[in-house]
Amino acid sequence: MLKPGQALRLLYIGWVLLKNGLDELVFTIPLFKPFYFLRWFMWWRVLRPDRPRGERIRRSLEQLGPIFVKFGQILSTRRDLLPGDIADELAHLQDRVPPFSGKLARAIIDQAYGRPLEEVFASFDETPMASASIAQVHAATLKDGKVVVVKVVRPDIAPVIRRDISLLYIVADMLQRFWSEGRRLRPVEVVAEFEKTIIDELDLLREAANASQLRRNFQDSPALYVPEVYWPLNRRNVMVMERISGIPMANVAAIRAAGIDMKALAERGVEIFFTQVFRYNFFHADMHPGNIFVRPNGQYIAVDFGIVGSLSEDDKIYLAENLLAFFKRDYHRVAELHVESGWVPPGTRVDEFEAAIRTVCEPIFERPLAEISFGQLLLRLFQTARRFNMEVQPQLVLLEKTLLNIEGLGRQLYPELDLWTTAKPFLERWMSEQIGARAFFNRVREQIPGLAEKLPELPALIHDVLQQARNGKLRVDGNSDELRRLRADLRRTNRRTMSAIVGGTLVLSAAVIFGLDGYQPTVVGGAPFVSWVLGLMGVMAWLLAWPRDSD
Repeated sequence: MLKPGQALRLLYIGWVLLKNGLDELVFTIPLFKPFYFLRWFMWWRVLRPDRPRGERIRRSLEQLGPIFVKFGQILSTRRDLLPGDIADELAHLQDRVPPFSGKLARAIIDQAYGRPLEEVFASFDETPMASASIAQVHAATLKDGKVVVVKVVRPDIAPVIRRDISLLYIVADMLQRFWSEGRRLRPVEVVAEFEKTIIDELDLLREAANASQLRRNFQDSPALYVPEVYWPLNRRNVMVMERISGIPMANVAAIRAAGIDMKALAERGVEIFFTQVFRYNFFHADMHPGNIFVRPNGQYIAVDFGIVGSLSEDDKIYLAENLLAFFKRDYHRVAELHVESGWVPPGTRVDEFEAAIRTVCEPIFERPLAEISFGQLLLRLFQTARRFNMEVQPQLVLLEKTLLNIEGLGRQLYPELDLWTTAKPFLERWMSEQIGARAFFNRVREQIPGLAEKLPELPALIHDVLQQARNGKLRVDGNSDELRRLRADLRRTNRRTMSAIVGGTLVLSAAVIFGLDGYQPTVVGGAPFVSWVLGLMGVMAWLLAWPRDSD
């Protein structure tokens, strides 16, 4: 049930929409079409300024607060889904949200440091460089002469966010209970994921840690530069970092005028995205044009690290295999992967799902990015997934949002970019490192020290278990939850477990024999023959024990 404060908030949302002349949009919704005649009784409509519709939408989002501004930011990169005038106006939300007072920013900084601002900075500009939905940025100079930017969280923003999030939970709960698609789309989990993301943005210490991690990942990289964070000056609501200079990504004309290769720049952006996701499993999840700059040498500069994402190892592998299968037009494998990952129900007929995916995806291949609408593709895939009861994966929401941002950047820079050709070699190389023979031997090599440390304990452990069994003291709780789960998963995991035991043991034995001093039997290629045989047997055992479709 709605609380009084929430009901008032809903009334305010309706008032803002009407005040900014968006009643015509409200009454185009099928649910409200029968009440369209009420527009003619809204006498105050004649008193409203005659502004373009894009400006009216932007003003409404700004007045409704940070959650709605975030929504507008995401929409502003989807020029294939919006009319040009609306997309242009929403682009102003990237860094032109109305600022709060510079004197108030000074007071926040003074309180955060527990001393006057002048004791920390040699200079501080009260006029903000940029103002966003959660915080705004000021230029400053440190006592040692370093030029920096100071990010300050908006005052009293947390209660506003929590109030609007509570409204989203109410709507999501109603959808999940009363809408036929609610269970599959899992709206409550999606809102929970969004809540976590936006609450994290309020903690600038977390953002500073994100920036530091991303800077380490791309240290000395010619593709991406991440500004330095000055940790001693950071607080939960104040962050100080290196001031950078570059051409805003939104200023495509200036990038062209600088003589930068637009095709190479677009391809580099795609490579940066896949490197963050698959190599480091740590990606900047708010890559809209307001957060990206370009140096004259074509190097990207990223700012605003409040939203980052990561995936589980299983999700990464399934995602990479899905993308590669798409690139190869292997729709049967795509359908199989969706079933194996649990993204669709286990009883789904693979052949039917394959045919549906082929119908959606086949038209997009061998076409430049300018002719492909990923928004329309996702919409059609969504419709297809609904037929097969596919559930929304909340952990992939940030990744999907980031991928859409990357597409938006690619469209602005080089509309003819072939996303498939750019991404495919990277994914193939990463997959070979994850599931190929080299990956297997790398994992065995990494685990040898731990196994060697535990081997001396095994005889004593085996003796203890056998002694307890002989004396009748060994007990197994056949009704435990753990054992029931083990029974349920046994058929699915037994092959992989045996592969680790048999293959790993044989390869470890081969490595030990190979390292023995003075052992010189018949050799093949200069290596001990026995070790070669054992190593080969270990690899064969691993391959033969790999799970099959019939498992």
